[in-house]
Amino acid sequence: MFAVFSVHLTFTFLSCFSVQQMSYQNILTKLDLYVKLPSIIYPFIMLALRCNCTECLGTDQCVTDGACIASTSVIEGQERHVRTCITRDQLQPPGQPFYCLSAEGLLNTHCCYTDYCNSVNLKPGDGLGPGAKWGPVELVAVIAGPVFLLCLLLIVGVFLFHHHHQRVYSHRQRLGVEDPSCDHLYLAKDKTLQDLIFDLSTSGSGSGLPLFVQRTVARTIVLQEVIGKGRFGEVWRGKWRGGDVAVKIFSSREERSWFREAEIYQTIMLRHENILGFIAADNKDNGTWTQLWLVSDYHEHGSLFDYLNRYSVTIEGMIKLALSAASGLGHLHMEILGTQGEAWYHTMVDDGA
Repeated sequence: MFAVFSVHLTFTFLSCFSVQQMSYQNILTKLDLYVKLPSIIYPFIMLALRCNCTECLGTDQCVTDGACIASTSVIEGQERHVRTCITRDQLQPPGQPFYCLSAEGLLNTHCCYTDYCNSVNLKPGDGLGPGAKWGPVELVAVIAGPVFLLCLLLIVGVFLFHHHHQRVYSHRQRLGVEDPSCDHLYLAKDKTLQDLIFDLSTSGSGSGLPLFVQRTVARTIVLQEVIGKGRFGEVWRGKWRGGDVAVKIFSSREERSWFREAEIYQTIMLRHENILGFIAADNKDNGTWTQLWLVSDYHEHGSLFDYLNRYSVTIEGMIKLALSAASGLGHLHMEILGTQGEAWYHTMVDDGA
């Protein structure tokens, strides 16, 4: 009881003086927002904070043990100003009561703890939230920034993916889809392509290399450069065991043309010194799509059409060309065989022209 009596006397003494125009009740009220005083003290302390009140009937002021509050809100485009009292029980949570929070653009609230302190004039603000003060430029930047960043990341991802596949494809082109060092398991290490073709021409059926050997040869060829393009694909110069070969690459959409041409080349007894030598037919996966290969002898002068456009031919040369072409056509007409396109595009010229 002595402690309670001492507190009562202390605040009675403070009430006789003006401490920055604040009563001891106001000091206690503000202090109790942060430090919870023992409840036994309140019966001995008379808290009477006086506030302006626009909501009170018959009077323009109110008395409370909590805080004065002033608020300005916007309702249907009209500003509404309210001044009133709130009790101590409404000042929750301590330190940042919900009643004292503002909502920018909708509600501007001010809580205070001195007599008639809620006479201030508040403005509701300009917008409906944190982004309401942004102009068109800021809004465009906020929206376009993440979109641009996402597009940039997507482009970088596609580029890295494409670059990775290009490296894989280049590596496969240099080393072959299958390890070239393994081809000696099926072919003699000292055998060149011409040796294989000669052996098969003299002792085989004349229809080209066996299918298993074709796959071994085709999958260990290293492509060098594009030497021509046609209706069905590209023609590359390739390397196999130090020798040059011609590789005609069809896209997977032209599978019927590839199959028909491979079937013609593998006809029995087709091989002849004046007919383009067929070596192999195979399909290969380059990492992006499936390629269909036809491998044949390589002739550096290209087709007869290209050769006649580039060089002048002597009488002796014309006779050799005519004789070799006639020999090849004569051999073809021994069987019911054929080819696609004009004859001069499919007549090749070798070094012995």
